[in-house]
Amino acid sequence: MCLVLIAYRAHRRYPLVLAANRDEFHARRAQSLHWWTEGVRMLAGRDLQAGGGWLGLDASGRIALVTNYRDPSLPRPEGTSRGTLIGEFLGDRLDAAEFVRATASRAGQFSGFNLLAMDRGGLGYVTSHPQPEARMLLPGVYGLSNRQLDTPWPKLLRTRERFERELASDHPQPEALMRMLSDRTMAADDALPDTGIGLEWERLLSAPFIVSDGYGTRCSTVVLIRNDGRVTVEERSHATDGSATIRVRMAYESEAPR
Repeated sequence: MCLVLIAYRAHRRYPLVLAANRDEFHARRAQSLHWWTEGVRMLAGRDLQAGGGWLGLDASGRIALVTNYRDPSLPRPEGTSRGTLIGEFLGDRLDAAEFVRATASRAGQFSGFNLLAMDRGGLGYVTSHPQPEARMLLPGVYGLSNRQLDTPWPKLLRTRERFERELASDHPQPEALMRMLSDRTMAADDALPDTGIGLEWERLLSAPFIVSDGYGTRCSTVVLIRNDGRVTVEERSHATDGSATIRVRMAYESEAPR
């Protein structure tokens, strides 16, 4: 994932409201949202190059997602894909607090990443840079892109403002959250971060929804978990021109959050 807005116990009816875009090279093959039938039983898309995921849930409503940490100067360790962390958490007996601590202790095995992992006990966060850090998050609204949690990049500030407006509704609507995620507005040059990738790329990646022939927003995902444990997940996959190619909507009953 490359843009995530998450409301954790910040809405009276929904302990979790999440809206996220996954950005990736279009040539990198992937499967859209589905229940995995081998290995860990989870609802997730699958990266067909490395075999991992980017956002996943299990039948009990546990959820995990990962974004890359953007810094081309960082070493890129050979070995396990950071996308495998999704299945590790959802298939592990460790709770979120234990898992994020354990993941921080071996963060150097992966290319730069951020991880969010939630279960009935809480929402945990791990970042691998500038040094590995793990912590549990208080109830609130958070934003994550390709730096640390709540780094105020223009795309995150822009979508977070709209996200908080949607949270004012008694029942946030997936369609409204999808419209928020589809914003193609690029930031002004004087507001761009400098992450070492050059001005042209900084401009392109500054939009919440990225459109280009080679690289762009591959899918948009919305997750809503109600107080009674009802889970609704909607995902839209996108072509190079930004049009939706596959739409998946699933709902199921999980354990009600405490």
